[in-house]
Amino acid sequence: MASPFASLRQIGQSIWLDNLSRGMLQSGELRRLVEAGEATGITTNPAIFKNAMSTGAVYQSELATLRASQPDPERRYEQMAIADVQSACDAMRPVFEATGGDDGYVSLEVSPLLAYDAEATLAAARRLRAAVARDNVLIKIPGTVEGAEAFRRCIAEGISVNVTLLFSIGQMDRIFDAYISGLEARKAAGGDVSKVKAVASFFMSRIDSLLDKRLDAIGTAEAAPLKGRSAVSIGKIAYQRYLSVFDGPRFAALRAAGARPQYLLWASTSTKNPAYNDLLYVEPLIGPQTINTVPDITLAAFRDHGKAALTIGDGVPQAEAALAALERLGIDLEAAGTQLQTEGVKLFEEAYAALLAAVS
Repeated sequence: MASPFASLRQIGQSIWLDNLSRGMLQSGELRRLVEAGEATGITTNPAIFKNAMSTGAVYQSELATLRASQPDPERRYEQMAIADVQSACDAMRPVFEATGGDDGYVSLEVSPLLAYDAEATLAAARRLRAAVARDNVLIKIPGTVEGAEAFRRCIAEGISVNVTLLFSIGQMDRIFDAYISGLEARKAAGGDVSKVKAVASFFMSRIDSLLDKRLDAIGTAEAAPLKGRSAVSIGKIAYQRYLSVFDGPRFAALRAAGARPQYLLWASTSTKNPAYNDLLYVEPLIGPQTINTVPDITLAAFRDHGKAALTIGDGVPQAEAALAALERLGIDLEAAGTQLQTEGVKLFEEAYAALLAAVS
């Protein structure tokens, strides 16, 4: 019997690991996951590196040397993180080559302190991309208005990007437009659009965590059945929008020139409510040209009892009805997305501050 991971690949979905540490690299655990086909990419963020660097003994010798030679804590962190990302990119290189550049990527995030500064984000993206110097690195940029502008310019320059902290259809539309605009500018300037990769990361569990509280506060018979349904419903509608955009006329000329669609990536996929299925943000969102980035616990759950089936197109009318019902109850989904994005940036800023404190 094929493993559930092999079945996912046949459907066209990738599983990326939402974790990276030097210990995982040195122990061979990452290579084992790659060889087993259980992880074909990696995402990182300041919280992941903070946990790794503050508790991992493998960093302490290098950190002691850096404390003596590098006065800037941010540069200390970056030097260690870049080395880890380079090693992870090398481990993922066979996937990258086997898929012709469709898969096998490792993400490295710009400082979240730059989330509302397009110029500074662009400068950081250029610097980090040059420092990693691997074709299969994605620079992570938040999906703020300013981040979208930096993203557009990155794509025009040929820098591959993971746009993070997306929570609404409107935010996704802004990012899709920025991606296509960047590709159009690159093509018009004579650049190669076929070597650029981008993904758009929706943070699933955070959507339900916020909207479930609002539904509890409403407390009506109509509100109760909607709990735990908001994020998956948004994901299903987002995928329908993805199909319409990248199968549409505006992208057609770019596709003919070799451009790749901007895949949707499901992030924050561990369930926060213990009453919910532990694969709530995995099994209903399986479809071609999608990515699910999972923490270790969700990867283990899918390995143990996950079922791989084409589900992304199932229940679309019900998803539309659920979102319409939320709006009827007075829940503004775009306003909720703005709140979640603002809070997400703040959480990453706090994690980044803790990370820099850990390496100071």
